[in-house]
Amino acid sequence: MERNVLGTELKACCFEPKTGYYRDGFCKTGADDIGTHVVCAIMTDEFLEFTRSRGNDLITPIPYYQFPGLTAGDKWCLCVSRWKEAYLEGLAPPVILEATHEKALKYVDFEMLLEHKYLEI
Repeated sequence: MERNVLGTELKACCFEPKTGYYRDGFCKTGADDIGTHVVCAIMTDEFLEFTRSRGNDLITPIPYYQFPGLTAGDKWCLCVSRWKEAYLEGLAPPVILEATHEKALKYVDFEMLLEHKYLEI
C-alpha cells in the first residue's frame, strides 16, 4: 500500500485531468520517474508562470504525452524538486497532503508542506 506524507493510505490526486507519472490519478513514483512526481498540488497562475520561466511549460497541451495543459485550479502531481524551488521563491502552490506521496519527505520537510496545505472551503 502506497502511503502519503501523513502516514496513511495515499489518496488520489486527480482524474480530470488524469495526473500522476503513470497517469493513473495518483502521485506514485518508481525507478523510471526521474522527476519524482509526488506532490499533489492545486495550480496557481503564479506557479504556472514560474515553472514556465524555468523551462517547464505546464500550460501548453502536449497530446503525445497525454498532457492536457493546466490552468489555475487544476490538481497535478508535481516534481518535488520544482515544488521546493517554487517554495524557496515564495511561489509554491497549495498541497493536498493526503494525496502527496511519502517519498516527498526525502526532499522537503513536512513543515514546508504543512505551511502550504490546501484548505477546503
